[in-house]
Amino acid sequence: MSGAVEFERHDAEAVNSARLRKPLYAARMKIFPKRASGSFRRFKWLVMAVTLGIYYLTPWLRWDRGPHAPDQAVLVDLANRRFYFFFIEIWPQEFFLVAGLLVMAGLGLFLVTSTIGRAWCGYTCPQTVWVDLFLVVERAVEGERSARIKLDEGPWTGRKLVLRAVKHGAWLCIAVATGGAWIFYFADAPTLLVDLFTGQAAPVAYITVAILTATTYTFGGLMREQVCTYMCPWPRIQAAMLDEHSLTVTYNDWRGEPRSRHAKKAAARGLSVGDCVDCNACVVVCPMGIDIRDGQQLECITCALCIDACNGVMDKLDRPRGLISYATLADYNANMRLATGNGTHVIRPELVRDATGGPSGSLANFEVRKLFRPRTFIYFAAWALVGLMLLYGLMARDRLEVSVLHDRNPQYVLLSDGSIRNGYTVKLLNKIAEPRTVAVLMEGLDGGAMSVVGHDEPEARAFSVSLEPDRLRTLKVYVRQPRELVAGRVQRFRFIVEDRSSLETDSYTASFDAPE
Repeated sequence: MSGAVEFERHDAEAVNSARLRKPLYAARMKIFPKRASGSFRRFKWLVMAVTLGIYYLTPWLRWDRGPHAPDQAVLVDLANRRFYFFFIEIWPQEFFLVAGLLVMAGLGLFLVTSTIGRAWCGYTCPQTVWVDLFLVVERAVEGERSARIKLDEGPWTGRKLVLRAVKHGAWLCIAVATGGAWIFYFADAPTLLVDLFTGQAAPVAYITVAILTATTYTFGGLMREQVCTYMCPWPRIQAAMLDEHSLTVTYNDWRGEPRSRHAKKAAARGLSVGDCVDCNACVVVCPMGIDIRDGQQLECITCALCIDACNGVMDKLDRPRGLISYATLADYNANMRLATGNGTHVIRPELVRDATGGPSGSLANFEVRKLFRPRTFIYFAAWALVGLMLLYGLMARDRLEVSVLHDRNPQYVLLSDGSIRNGYTVKLLNKIAEPRTVAVLMEGLDGGAMSVVGHDEPEARAFSVSLEPDRLRTLKVYVRQPRELVAGRVQRFRFIVEDRSSLETDSYTASFDAPE
């Protein structure tokens, strides 16, 4: 390589580095991450746009369920105890479906972490997404890293007051929109929006917006990396998910060490020099304020912005990319053994280079097939099994249900003609958004007949009843049996409910009590 190569050196220190961390509480040292550019940064922009779009726009999507049900695509209707998700409607007794989804989310997190590390933390965690959004605002208002540092360290002037007011005002607007979007999931969004601005919304709506505004503003704007370092439990849990074949963001010191800011002079003196030029580009872009060259750290969220920054420097130096890269511990150890002569001497980067100065063909490199190992298959199988069980439960669930509660006081009544009567509370559940008429029948109990409180029809073994759409109807039903047909202290029979137009049916086995 000939001629002088220009690249920016940064006078920066990893303020959150493990080697600098104090044992007791100390005031937070502010982090001013520089904007990175590269493939991982572009991917983070895409993820941020998609996730924020889903969060803010979903309550406004419509889904036609007919005239008797809400038309909001995603709605948690607490008043009527329903959860609507497009074509799916979940009742309180079906909450196992939601619990199953949470189990799937947990298993999915385990699967992702065991294969590609803390990808959730680096790309899709709400804390990461909103901090990214707040940093966009901060850079737009106060400028890039050096300008923000200068502004922060400078005296309070009129310009500084205006810039800070604009920044924090924008942050508050984002925080208010975050809280506002959340409450739209629990009521009809257009109606609630009007009620909010006219002062007619319920107090709980304003309280929820206020709480979420405060938490979003505090966590995303003021605390930032402290949430991930001190409040989030996942950095402590993830260690159990990782093994030597998990991908993590890694500084390949077997190639970068010994680092030097004057590589040409060192090489001219015959010294061994690594590819790291100690420019600190990886440090200044890190939103967590760490130095990836210190090795794996609890604070690292594997956002890979340090990879983009380092690759940019390597491009300017006409050196191969990948000094910082996604790598597995197994590959790292194999390459370290190669660079150190199986541990017999210090790192000599020339041992991992070919004649042209490029990477040696004997280096261990990542291959996708390495991700497919027993742990991956176990997590995926468990995740898929839960998903199939939920799908079966969703497809096989009844849309017409009957439940019966036997009167306990008294258990039976002896009528004047000698017959025995039992009382029951019968609940009929119509899970579709259309009215329908169903038949309620008895099966078993010789000579038995039913009468319904509030119905003028005579006693019979069957009766019809209309059900409102998406509603539960409760009936008081008496069942009578002649004394001479009573076959025992306790007899079993079934209530059967059926919709003859849709051929849906359900049944409940009840008991009929009689004296000894």
